[in-house]
Amino acid sequence: MNARPSDRLAIAVAQLNATVGDVAGNAEKVRRARAQAAAQGADLVVFPELFISGYPPEDLVLKPAFQANCRGAVEALARETAGEGPALLVGMPWVENEKLYNAVALLDGGTIAALRFKVDLPNYGVFDEKRVFAQGPLPGPVNFRGVRLGLPICEDIWGEEIVECLAETGAEFLIVPNGSPYWRQKGDVRLNIAVARVSEQGIPMIYANLVGGQDELVFDGVSFGLRADCSLAFQLAAFQEAVVTTQWARRGATWVCENGPKISAVEADHADYAACVLGLRDYVNKNGFKGVVLGLSGGVDSALCATMAVDALGAERVRCIMLPYKYTAQESLVDAAACAKALGVGYEILPIAPAVEGLEKALAQTFAGKPRDVTEENLQSRARGTILMAISNKFNLMVVTTGNKSEMSVGYATLYGDMNGGFNPIKDLYKLEVFRLARLRNSWKPDGALGPSGLVIPENILTRPPSAELRPDQKDEDSLPPYSALDPILERLVEREEPVATIVAAGFDPETVKRVERMLNLAEYKRRQAAPGVKVTLKNFGRDRRYPITNRFRDVGVPLPAPDVSLVTGAPVKTEAFDF
Repeated sequence: MNARPSDRLAIAVAQLNATVGDVAGNAEKVRRARAQAAAQGADLVVFPELFISGYPPEDLVLKPAFQANCRGAVEALARETAGEGPALLVGMPWVENEKLYNAVALLDGGTIAALRFKVDLPNYGVFDEKRVFAQGPLPGPVNFRGVRLGLPICEDIWGEEIVECLAETGAEFLIVPNGSPYWRQKGDVRLNIAVARVSEQGIPMIYANLVGGQDELVFDGVSFGLRADCSLAFQLAAFQEAVVTTQWARRGATWVCENGPKISAVEADHADYAACVLGLRDYVNKNGFKGVVLGLSGGVDSALCATMAVDALGAERVRCIMLPYKYTAQESLVDAAACAKALGVGYEILPIAPAVEGLEKALAQTFAGKPRDVTEENLQSRARGTILMAISNKFNLMVVTTGNKSEMSVGYATLYGDMNGGFNPIKDLYKLEVFRLARLRNSWKPDGALGPSGLVIPENILTRPPSAELRPDQKDEDSLPPYSALDPILERLVEREEPVATIVAAGFDPETVKRVERMLNLAEYKRRQAAPGVKVTLKNFGRDRRYPITNRFRDVGVPLPAPDVSLVTGAPVKTEAFDF
């Protein structure tokens, strides 16, 4: 164990990408980071929340075998700290007195020198930690080489009580392991919360966040440090792994960071795009696919998805298929080919007429006397979906689904057709945002992207009216309100949960709002069967917004009545559970 005066600390932040369930692989990442931090002269290496198990482990963490595996990995790492090299601060699940905790362990001198358990378990939005973890007691600081470290875990700093308790019991430094997922403007929210805690107690803080994709969630990193005066001590890059050692010195009654990088955060549309790419990359790679296949229609959604796939995986791992029918415009054929060429992907054309006509022939007797309608239109989409899934099976390529949030909101998609696939990088982007990110990508490429620079999505794709091309001269606006009206209404209904009357009062057409609200509710059964996709907004379909499929409530658009408090004459009724 290194011996250093307690007036100086070299603390490394290991902003790394864990994989849920890969306990051995995550532990090996800890070892490699420790070696890297040792070369940088670190005394302590800080890892994100639940790094050993991966985050969020969901119900996997309830399996006794998994719990034992995590504990065994931590005990092995603890023994390895007996010799030279820095101590470790590692997040993992921990069973104590038959209770399961979200814990952080200080590994030093060959032992598990201290354990602390998460107190404030989030149970909202994408989080349901109360389902699996027990609440820890209010913590005191941990003594590390003469320095009293407060170790609140993620949500523990979102309120005042836990940090206040640490300060009152002598903590002189806050180190916060986090698994804080990305959504738009989340970085500002995190920083404001951290500044509030530091300001209240006058204690510096290191905020170590996870990076990487886990199913719908993307963790963006952007780990940072704050001095006791709330000034920024350091900040790491977004969406990238890093092991960075910062030097801290005791100056009077507080600690001051003497060095550290200050990398500007990626923001707004740039961050959304980077999140979609990282989420797709990790979903494909962590689940063992050789690459991806998608239908390239000549429209903006599939063009953006193809571009994201190339940026995530490289052109050699992306296969694009044009699946034309008699309603496919020549412009679409030209634009799809141009996009594929610009991206450098494998590209082929597979006409679907034989498949569609075969299905219609098989159904001819059953459909005799019935007029043609959306049923026949959907046969085209389902033929495309079946062909893409066959290619997926044959070549072990995951099908990328290309529907946007506007379409998924109102059910403008075909089950077992264009909804087929394994993952959707643009699932949480409204149509207008898809156009915006496509234009952005033509003028900018994110750090680490594997695709080409420059114009990769043909300008004609960005200016043509959107169409599913399932009937002659079809336009999306034949079936939907214009996206300029639809998307703002959806954002108010989905992200903000605003009543219809409130949206109408904001100036939107009443009949359009009621129509959109009805379509949103009726499409729940489709969304329940949709592929997962990257979360970038405050409330995505899936982990965030969980509505019942069978649901008769409709917001009819009348102003909400004020509650009649005069009717509440007693205390809340307490009910006893029946023993069935």
